[in-house]
Amino acid sequence: MSQISWVCSRSTQMETKMKPKSKEEYVQIDAVQWQAFPTAFSAGGIQWKLLHVSPENSSWTAIFDCPAGSSFAPHIHAGPGEYFLTKGKMDVRGGKAEGGDTAIAPGYGYESSGARHDKTSFPVDSEFYMTFLGPLTFIHPDGAPIAVIGWEEAQGAWAA
Repeated sequence: MSQISWVCSRSTQMETKMKPKSKEEYVQIDAVQWQAFPTAFSAGGIQWKLLHVSPENSSWTAIFDCPAGSSFAPHIHAGPGEYFLTKGKMDVRGGKAEGGDTAIAPGYGYESSGARHDKTSFPVDSEFYMTFLGPLTFIHPDGAPIAVIGWEEAQGAWAA
């Protein structure tokens, strides 16, 4: 059997065992109602819209509405994440004044795997879109885990 025949034969065999490709999805964001983000993981009235979960990629995407003075609880990114700050200002790791970063809209940010954020806050009304490639571990100040939030937990929180 030639190598090409083997590849074609093997490919045909594999196709019958592979799961179907995920369907494409579209969300009209302004048609989705805001929901309160769980207060165990935030303060100050943060709201969110869960836009997509991807079990096969272990990712989830959401948009967040963050009133002035709001913040997220300390957390660690198990996988990388990317965000687009569409409105306002976000102080990550305490902001530039505390050695972190200050994002000003419009702005893009990348969070690496293992990134620890002890303080993420919003000094003005802000909004950002983010895709999480893996779970977030919300932590106590000493680093002990409170909860791990991946695509499945995000979906459960949204449906609650």
